[in-house]
Amino acid sequence: MDYETIDADSFGRNLRGIGLNLLVRDVGAQVTFLETVFDMQAHQPTADFAIITYGSQVFQLHSDGTYHSNPLLSLLPETPPRGAGIEIRLYDTDPDIAAERAEAAGGTILQAATDKPHGLREAFILCENGYAWVPSRPKD
Repeated sequence: MDYETIDADSFGRNLRGIGLNLLVRDVGAQVTFLETVFDMQAHQPTADFAIITYGSQVFQLHSDGTYHSNPLLSLLPETPPRGAGIEIRLYDTDPDIAAERAEAAGGTILQAATDKPHGLREAFILCENGYAWVPSRPKD
């Protein structure tokens, strides 16, 4: 799928498996954070929407306004964190580098890069929309 040129109808019809849509206050700011901290790539970003790729994985960002008729909109908290209870795990991202970048990009480090007993080194980073991003790598 060519994420740079695909139209909305074709994009929707071609999605398979499991999907992730994140509601954000400012799509542009979230795109900048994801590109800066995690080397993700945004496709067709607008003020309301962006297709995001992380390696071969794809997900979407939507502004609150795009959910005007979606039943989830009424459940959004007025203040962060929006994503409480969800961890977005990034198994191909160095947690030490991501944590360093996140601080410079305005993220909140909930937990610095730490070796865990389950074989991973990981950090917990909160973006301004309240989502917990967990860059992880196998321990040395």
